[in-house]
Amino acid sequence: MNATSPNQNATDESGWREHQLPGLMGELGPLLSKKTENGWLYGLRAGKSHLNAAGIVHGGTVSTLLDHAFSAVCWHACDKHPCLTVQLNVNFLAPALEGDLLVVHTRITRKTRSLLFVDGSLCARGKTIATAQAIVKPV
Repeated sequence: MNATSPNQNATDESGWREHQLPGLMGELGPLLSKKTENGWLYGLRAGKSHLNAAGIVHGGTVSTLLDHAFSAVCWHACDKHPCLTVQLNVNFLAPALEGDLLVVHTRITRKTRSLLFVDGSLCARGKTIATAQAIVKPV
């Protein structure tokens, strides 16, 4: 998350900030973020390039967004040190569609000296699309 360059002009009425990132998330993005009283939310507006052959958001897009959101939350919790995903489990529950705002809700459930345990959900249209759990290691 440290390579983030927020586009200050791209803040909408709901408080989302747009980030242009390098690498895979930059190709999928722009990544959206929003600070709430309960922590950070991360999001992505699903477009044609995020769809699979069946016309729904590709599982790789869902997994990448969850993984990035988990890493970003851990980055904040580790005094902005980079974090690597050791394990990621994703459960796909419902399809996401073109035009959906995909929003990741996260929480760190446990933090040891060397690992963070995170879980979260990805929602769209008021429905939970996927849940996930991760083990993340600060480097």
